[in-house]
Formats: sequence, structure tokens, C-alpha cells
Amino acid sequence: MRKQKWYQLDGRSLSNLVVVCVGILLYLGLTHLPQVRGAIRSFLTVISPFIFGFVIAYLLSTPTNFFERKVYRRFKCRRGLSILTVFLLAVAVIAFLLQLVLPQVFDSIFNLMNNMSYYLENLDQLVGEIVRRFDLEGKGLSDLISSYNEIIQKATEFLQSAVPNLLNFGMAVGNGVITGVTAVIASIYMLSGKNRLIRQLKKLIYALFPANGVSHILRVCSKANQVFVGFINGKLIDSAIIGVLCFLLSTAIRTPYAILLSVIIGVTNIIPFFGPIIGAVPCLMILIMVDPWAALRFGILVVALQQFDGNVLGPKILGDSTGLSAIWVLVSIVVGGGLFGFPGMLLGVPTFAVLYSLMREWADARLAKKGINASGEPVSPPRTDGQEPDTVPED
Repeated sequence: MRKQKWYQLDGRSLSNLVVVCVGILLYLGLTHLPQVRGAIRSFLTVISPFIFGFVIAYLLSTPTNFFERKVYRRFKCRRGLSILTVFLLAVAVIAFLLQLVLPQVFDSIFNLMNNMSYYLENLDQLVGEIVRRFDLEGKGLSDLISSYNEIIQKATEFLQSAVPNLLNFGMAVGNGVITGVTAVIASIYMLSGKNRLIRQLKKLIYALFPANGVSHILRVCSKANQVFVGFINGKLIDSAIIGVLCFLLSTAIRTPYAILLSVIIGVTNIIPFFGPIIGAVPCLMILIMVDPWAALRFGILVVALQQFDGNVLGPKILGDSTGLSAIWVLVSIVVGGGLFGFPGMLLGVPTFAVLYSLMREWADARLAKKGINASGEPVSPPRTDGQEPDTVPED
């Protein structure tokens, strides 16, 4: 038997040493949290083009696979043709937004800023007329309107003071363009070498983890990818449809600044559950100043769109991609938004859906070992006389 040397550690000692080292690192990280946060922020800034490139490649992976399998399946270079087609479509959509949608949005914003004093004056007159006609106590209402006007005026002054800072904004845009170009190039490489990257990641997983647990890890990754792709792509399509419907219906009922309000509703609709409410609040604040009756019509329209989206359009597009009940969707949005802001509100639902699925599988496996089925009812042991085992009848 080979004698173990004094500097060699067995498995248990090595595990204890790793736990101690991790504990020390965790203590140092918590005691120097600002420095750690700054280092993480600097590192993320450096690799941000590749993070954005991964996001672009992940979003475009589904249409790329569609063109590769359905349209160009008989071509030899079908992967390259699929990537080229998807990026051309993305450029066409961006050009459409830049030429048709964004100029109208900016015109609406500047028009709203220039006419803010006129709108506020009309709002004061409307409040005074309501107070006189219905013989209301005007002091509390006037104070509320004064506070509202003060908030709007401060927001307008902030926007007007931000206009001269276009030079700094231009520099930020320039840096953003460089980052965007790098991200696009990185996404092209990721899409073209997706199969090779997946094989390399699998090899790394097999090298790091025991062989009997690799299949479980790969299954979890496949499940997570399925949930994220289905939820994100479905939510983007759903929000685009709601934005277009909001613009068409707002134009039909002659709502001021229809394009600006529709963009706000469409973007915020990406957030599950709270999206329509978050988008409706600033829209109604704008319309109350411009035309209170238009605000009432638009409020009814938003409620109708929210009902249509929640009961008809959303289930058709998303289906049961998450498998979560309403209470868990609410919990995931609140927790994710509180921890990570807007990205947390968007990605909290699919992340929680994956964790919920894993927890349910673990609980079902533990119950099966204890002789309890998924419904929480005991299962009788198998009989030896060849008959079916007895089960507890359901209520």
C-alpha cells in the first residue's frame, strides 16, 4: 500500500479546505463591497460588447434556425444565408423605425415641451370650472393640481436644460455605436459558430462535473433555453402587436400624440402583469393636460387592450411557456424588479419558472421515495398476487 505523504490531502480534507477558502473570500467580499462592486462594474464594462452580442445572437437564433431548416435547407451554405437574411430583416425593421416612428416620437416630445405652459393653463381653467359648477371644496383640489403642475414644470425644465448637453450626448452615442458594431460582429461569429460553441461548452461541463450528473445539467440547460426563448420571443411579438393596435385605435378615436403613447404602451407591455399599468400612468398624465376627455377615452382603450392581451392574444402567443400561476408571476416580477430593475422584471418570470420546475421535480422525486404521489396522497406498495395495487381514491 502506497503511503500518503504529509502534503497530500484526501477528498474530505480537500473539501473542507475549499469551504474555508470560499468562506474567507465571501467575508472579504462583504467587508470590501464597494471595491468589489466597482471591480465587477469595470469588468462588465470591458466585456459589455460581448454581452450585448450574446443577447443579439440569442434573440436572432430562433429566426436563424427557421430560415436554416425551412427556407435554405437544400443549400450548402444555409447557415450563412440564414444569418444574412435575419440581419437584413433586422436592418429593415430598424430603418423603418428610424424613418417613420422615431421622428414622429421626437416631434411629439418637442411639441409637448413647447406647449406645456398652454396645457397647464387650460388644466387650471378646467379645474376652476369644475369647482364652480359642482360647488366643490377647491382648496385641496387646487393644492393637488398645483403639486401636479410643479412636477410637470420641473420635468419640462429638466428636459429643456438637457437639450444643450447634446455634445456629451453625441460622445455617448459615438461610444455606443462602437460598442454596438462590436456587439453585432460578435453576434455574427456566435451565430455562425453556434454548434462549435455548444460542443465546447459540453466538453467543459463533462470535464468539470461527474459523468452521472452531466445529463441532468444538460437537461436543465435545455429546459431553461426552451422557457427563455419561448417567453422572450413571444413577449416581443405580443408587445409589438399591442403597440400597433394601440396606435390604430388611438388614431381612430383621435387621441393626441398617438404615436408617442403607443410606443410607451408597446415598450412597457414587455413587462408582465404590471406593464400596462406602468405604461398607462405617464400616458394619462400627458393626456390630462392636453385633453381630459381624450385621457378618459384612452384609459378605456388601455383597459380593453389589457383584457384582450391577457385573455386572448397573450395565451395564443405565449401559451403555457412558463407554467406559473398568477401568484408566482407576481412574486417573480416584484422580486426581480426590486433586485435588478427593468431587466429583473422582464427576466424574473422565466428565471423563476425554471427554478420552480426544478424544485417541483426534486419534490416529486423525494415524495416518490417516500411512497407519496405528486398529489400528496400515499400509494400502496405493489401486490404480489398479480393484481393492481390499491390506491387511495380521489375525492
